[in-house]
Amino acid sequence: MTLLKELWLFLRVRKKLWLLPFIITLLLLGALLIFTQGSAVAPFIYTLF
Repeated sequence: MTLLKELWLFLRVRKKLWLLPFIITLLLLGALLIFTQGSAVAPFIYTLF
């Protein structure tokens, strides 16, 4: 949790809040790839990339 707290403080202090949507999108795509790796949906997800 300290990593998230430090990241939030960095974004807020340096006025880089516009990076937040990019970070969230990358995290969601990473989670999607990890969770679908062992399922039957995996071949369809990999064709998107």
